[in-house]
Amino acid sequence: MIGGFVASLIVFAVGAVLDFAVTVSPYQHGFNIRTVGLILMIVGAIGALFCLIGMLVSGGGWRRRRTVVHDDRGNVVTREDTYI
Repeated sequence: MIGGFVASLIVFAVGAVLDFAVTVSPYQHGFNIRTVGLILMIVGAIGALFCLIGMLVSGGGWRRRRTVVHDDRGNVVTREDTYI
Protein backbone atom coordinates (compact mmCIF):
# COMPACT_ATOMS: atom_id res chain seq x y z
CA MET A 1 0.00 0.00 0.00
CA ILE A 2 2.73 2.49 0.96
CA GLY A 3 4.93 1.44 -1.96
CA GLY A 4 2.15 2.11 -4.46
CA PHE A 5 1.57 5.54 -2.98
CA VAL A 6 5.27 6.42 -3.17
CA ALA A 7 5.46 5.19 -6.75
CA SER A 8 2.45 7.28 -7.71
CA LEU A 9 4.04 10.39 -6.13
CA ILE A 10 7.25 9.79 -8.08
CA VAL A 11 5.37 9.33 -11.35
CA PHE A 12 3.32 12.45 -10.64
CA ALA A 13 6.47 14.49 -9.94
CA VAL A 14 8.16 13.29 -13.13
CA GLY A 15 5.06 14.07 -15.17
CA ALA A 16 4.77 17.54 -13.64
CA VAL A 17 8.45 18.25 -14.37
CA LEU A 18 8.04 17.13 -17.97
CA ASP A 19 4.88 19.19 -18.40
CA PHE A 20 5.82 22.44 -16.65
CA ALA A 21 9.63 22.64 -16.51
CA VAL A 22 10.72 21.38 -19.93
CA THR A 23 10.57 23.95 -22.71
CA VAL A 24 10.77 22.93 -26.36
CA SER A 25 10.26 25.58 -29.02
CA PRO A 26 12.12 26.83 -32.08
CA TYR A 27 13.52 29.75 -30.06
CA GLN A 28 14.50 28.08 -26.80
CA HIS A 29 14.83 24.63 -25.29
CA GLY A 30 15.83 23.16 -21.94
CA PHE A 31 14.30 23.13 -18.50
CA ASN A 32 13.78 25.59 -15.70
CA ILE A 33 15.54 24.37 -12.56
CA ARG A 34 13.40 26.58 -10.29
CA THR A 35 10.23 25.01 -11.64
CA VAL A 36 11.69 21.54 -11.03
CA GLY A 37 12.53 22.49 -7.44
CA LEU A 38 9.08 23.92 -6.84
CA ILE A 39 7.35 20.83 -8.22
CA LEU A 40 9.48 18.49 -6.10
CA MET A 41 8.83 20.55 -2.95
CA ILE A 42 5.07 20.52 -3.54
CA VAL A 43 5.00 16.77 -4.21
CA GLY A 44 7.19 16.15 -1.13
CA ALA A 45 4.88 18.24 1.05
CA ILE A 46 1.83 16.37 -0.25
CA GLY A 47 3.53 13.04 0.48
CA ALA A 48 4.50 14.14 4.00
CA LEU A 49 0.96 15.36 4.66
CA PHE A 50 -0.57 12.05 3.57
CA CYS A 51 1.99 10.18 5.68
CA LEU A 52 1.06 12.21 8.77
CA ILE A 53 -2.65 11.71 8.12
CA GLY A 54 -2.06 7.97 7.75
CA MET A 55 -0.15 7.83 11.03
CA LEU A 56 -2.91 9.72 12.85
CA VAL A 57 -5.62 7.48 11.42
CA SER A 58 -3.71 4.30 12.29
CA GLY A 59 -3.32 5.39 15.90
CA GLY A 60 0.14 6.90 16.13
CA GLY A 61 2.43 5.10 13.76
CA TRP A 62 4.63 2.29 15.04
CA ARG A 63 2.99 -0.51 16.97
CA ARG A 64 4.50 -3.41 18.85
CA ARG A 65 3.08 -6.83 19.43
CA ARG A 66 4.58 -9.31 21.84
CA THR A 67 3.87 -13.01 21.48
CA VAL A 68 4.74 -15.37 24.33
CA VAL A 69 4.47 -19.12 23.81
CA HIS A 70 4.65 -21.60 26.72
CA ASP A 71 5.01 -25.29 26.03
CA ASP A 72 4.34 -28.15 28.44
CA ARG A 73 8.03 -28.65 29.25
CA GLY A 74 8.67 -25.23 30.80
CA ASN A 75 10.12 -23.59 27.68
CA VAL A 76 9.08 -20.01 26.97
CA VAL A 77 9.52 -18.35 23.60
CA THR A 78 9.02 -14.58 23.33
CA ARG A 79 8.80 -12.69 20.05
CA GLU A 80 8.32 -8.96 19.50
CA ASP A 81 7.09 -7.56 16.21
CA THR A 82 7.24 -3.88 15.32
CA TYR A 83 5.13 -2.67 12.41
CA ILE A 84 3.27 0.33 11.12
